[in-house]
Amino acid sequence: MYGQLRSMARARLRRHETFTLLDTTALVHESFLRLARAGGVRSSEEPAFLAYASHVMRSVIVDTARARLAESRGGDVEVVPLDDEIADALSDEPAAAVAQVHQALQALEASDPRLSQVVSLCYFAGMTEQESAICLGVSERTIRRDAERARLLLRALLA
Repeated sequence: MYGQLRSMARARLRRHETFTLLDTTALVHESFLRLARAGGVRSSEEPAFLAYASHVMRSVIVDTARARLAESRGGDVEVVPLDDEIADALSDEPAAAVAQVHQALQALEASDPRLSQVVSLCYFAGMTEQESAICLGVSERTIRRDAERARLLLRALLA
């Protein structure tokens, strides 16, 4: 499963690594540590494990972004970037966006848990519609409809 977890992590970090400062290996290992601390997953089904692992990876990314935002708010330390390009890459705007998306996903989860699961499986776990349908026990058409509905609701929540 390590290879699958690495590909999930690589897909998730492709958009987030500039402000989380995580790499694929760090995300997989931090996720594993959290899984182990929680007692691991007792499910022998691969899709259920990957769904749970994607949820843990999401929380690691969000926690890292929050920590980064907290660091930028505190102290009297003046940050002097060595290079403008590096300063642009380390901007806090993307970290704030991750926190905002996380809040929107929590609101979506409160209103419709299955839509939140579809987003987690398709976006965070990188599962196909077919894999997500098997994991949730619904048809692929239902996954497509739910994904579109979730996309519209998230867009409204983020606006």
